[in-house]
Amino acid sequence: QIPEFFRHFFGAPNGRGGQPAPRHSMGSGFIVSDDGYILTNNHVISGADEIIVRLNDRRELIANLVGADERSDLALLKVDADDLPVVQLGKSKELKVGEWVLAIGSPFGFDYTVTAGIISALGRSLPKENYVPFIQTDVAINPGNSGGPLFNLDGEVIGINSQIYTRSGGFMGVSFAIPVDVAMEVVAQIKEKGYVSRGWLGVMIQEVSRDLAESFSLKKPHGALVAQVVQNSPAEAAGLKAGDIIVEYEGEEIGLSSDL
Repeated sequence: QIPEFFRHFFGAPNGRGGQPAPRHSMGSGFIVSDDGYILTNNHVISGADEIIVRLNDRRELIANLVGADERSDLALLKVDADDLPVVQLGKSKELKVGEWVLAIGSPFGFDYTVTAGIISALGRSLPKENYVPFIQTDVAINPGNSGGPLFNLDGEVIGINSQIYTRSGGFMGVSFAIPVDVAMEVVAQIKEKGYVSRGWLGVMIQEVSRDLAESFSLKKPHGALVAQVVQNSPAEAAGLKAGDIIVEYEGEEIGLSSDL
């Protein structure tokens, strides 16, 4: 899976007696409140026996996992510290394609590395990743950048660097970040109840192609085609059927299936 490329191990040869040496996964993160809450990617800390947070003043603190959400690939950590410096949060819903952004992280273990680029797409849907409308950028993201902040030119965090598209394991000019609006909603739910709840429609959807649009007498390809309705779902109770095209939801037009 794509997140595996963000797992960078600094493993030593097997220890004595044939016992495998511990493996160390490195990632990035950022402080969201001065009382010690830290946001990172779930795949950075998944399966960890111990989580150590290293701050930029070189302090190393043991972090507790408050909660994680595998579907959005986010994890909330807590360290025992006060008066920590906190990032300023922006609003990802206000982003525009072509806007300049900066990423800060620890690619390949090189701490506090800054890379720059532009937003190349918004609301991007990825295979098997149906819960996040990703921000696509051409910012250089490499192993170790996972969980790090994506800034706008006002110094506000507008995304969390999460995935890359690659055939070689390295940066190829296509990287993806979780919008900060989505991330902070997850943080709020994890803080409140320890897990994340989502609304459920109960349909499998796909894009409406040009040929499909013509066959349905649509003026242009838009909307979300219902490929399958899940049994005993709210969609089934509402009367939706396979082959329906959802073109609007609560007054908002559905241009791409990811909009739904």
